[in-house]
Amino acid sequence: MMGYQNKVLRVNLSSKSWSTEPLNMTWAKKYIGGKGLGIKYLYEELAPHTDPFSPENKLIFMTAPLTGTTVPCSGKLAIISRSPATGTILDCSIGGHIASEIKFAGYDAVIIEGALDEPGVLKIEDDHITFLPADDLWGKGSHETETALIEAHGKDMKVISIGPAGENLSTMACINSDYYRQAGRGGIGSVMGSKKLKGFLVKGTGGVQVHSIQEAITRINEIMRSDTLTDDNLWAYTDGTAMLVEMSHNTGILPTHNFQDGTFGAYQGIDSEAMKKARSGKKACGSCALGCGNFTKTGRGAVEGPEYETLALCGSSCGIGELDAVVKFNDLCDDMGLDTISVGNTTAFAMELTEKGIKDFGLRFGDVESYLKVPELIARKEGIGMELGLGTRELAKRYGGEDFAMQVKGLEFPGYEPRGSWGMGLAYATSDRGACHMRAWPVAVEAYGDVDAFTVEGKAQLVMEMQNSNAVKFSLILCDFWAAGEEAMAEVLNLITGADYTAEELLAIGERVVNIARAFNIREGFTGTHDTLPNRIFNDALKSGATAGKKIPREDFDRMLAEYYHLRGWTAEGIISDEKTAVLEL
Repeated sequence: MMGYQNKVLRVNLSSKSWSTEPLNMTWAKKYIGGKGLGIKYLYEELAPHTDPFSPENKLIFMTAPLTGTTVPCSGKLAIISRSPATGTILDCSIGGHIASEIKFAGYDAVIIEGALDEPGVLKIEDDHITFLPADDLWGKGSHETETALIEAHGKDMKVISIGPAGENLSTMACINSDYYRQAGRGGIGSVMGSKKLKGFLVKGTGGVQVHSIQEAITRINEIMRSDTLTDDNLWAYTDGTAMLVEMSHNTGILPTHNFQDGTFGAYQGIDSEAMKKARSGKKACGSCALGCGNFTKTGRGAVEGPEYETLALCGSSCGIGELDAVVKFNDLCDDMGLDTISVGNTTAFAMELTEKGIKDFGLRFGDVESYLKVPELIARKEGIGMELGLGTRELAKRYGGEDFAMQVKGLEFPGYEPRGSWGMGLAYATSDRGACHMRAWPVAVEAYGDVDAFTVEGKAQLVMEMQNSNAVKFSLILCDFWAAGEEAMAEVLNLITGADYTAEELLAIGERVVNIARAFNIREGFTGTHDTLPNRIFNDALKSGATAGKKIPREDFDRMLAEYYHLRGWTAEGIISDEKTAVLEL
């Protein structure tokens, strides 16, 4: 199939050696690329129970057949490993321009193995691979690191790097590129840090062969103009994800004071109108037709973003209604190389522990001064950051408060209150990497749509279908903001590769990807007992707004989960059945 380079770069940091090999096209036909193909490679190559911080763990950077082509919204890179935060499979994606550069250098994937003895940087220039020392960069922020690498090696270089959080093996550490783009969740940056790999640079001078370039350009433009580039769908450009602040507040699902409520009285200080007033510029990823990135400048600094998740978890959930404070917090997290979702969530948890008299961390809801100290303390493992860096689950085990530690499988909640979107609760519980809004997003049709948010009816089917569809989309590595259905995705993929996938076949691939991720977790000891939510969701009703008095009764959640397992063809314990394994050719 066209669109692929048919080449994998395998780098062993321990021996400072590298080799290339053909991409496994048998796997590629069954998993496409990105998320799916990366998970398949990790499942086959990583020994069970490998310590995420050991040299034996792998870090896989995977492109897809659309990467580096004219297909809009195809500029992301998938990064796959075993999570040090949760022990689960971990796949993240990162925007910007790094993915296309890897493809132009001639590779579908870069697989990092082993670990360096001393801090270093990997440099990839087509088929020329070099290992460079990075002692002078170790300890520096990600922004300074990227600037230094570009100044030293040329502005044509695309850079991936980590900050002090990754170096210090924080399980909240992310990987940065283009300064403000992150692969954020599950501690992916600390896997890179455990390998003493401060960053890598890529420059490619090649291209990508596609099946029918002119037909592809014409047809893709038609599809984009019919489903995404319409007056009703230009919100990504005009408002960005900040528009969800007001929508979530109005529908009662905006996390407030560590998910104690779903409305926030000061939400207008961090909503899209506040963001527009502070906007200083726009930015897009490579091959992007939407340009959702917003540069925001306030009295405390400038940053690309914040996105909704940061505004919710680092804003309303922490009781912070001042945009300039959230912008500063966002900038600190980006530079330190930290996931704003987990840091914001854990900070809010510590605030509640303090205010309830369980453990005094010196943090209180709305206290901007103490709040702004948190990111660097976590990244450098200093003061209260030594403990906050453990995350909500481990903090709760140490001090109590497990009922309101807002996490699943050790990964902190994103910015949607599940008591106001029961399908979202099921999606959090069944997500392979822990609480996640990228596997399925039922709030779109529940809280923001016209599907009853407070019933179990049809929710298992809804979540399963969304998970399958998103697994395909992220195996193609299409941006979530392109509202493409399976028919459009199949047509675009066929135009690029010359294959003849149907929409039904793509959905079957999505189901296969979900199941192999599940198989990885089962192998690591996860069962249905891990598919649950904090007791706060079951026991405590929300207090105000459209969701006042709402909670998810445990018996209703259990019913949703049992139906989900049945529809998936899994056992009552959440284990993949032999029949499903055979049907999906796992």
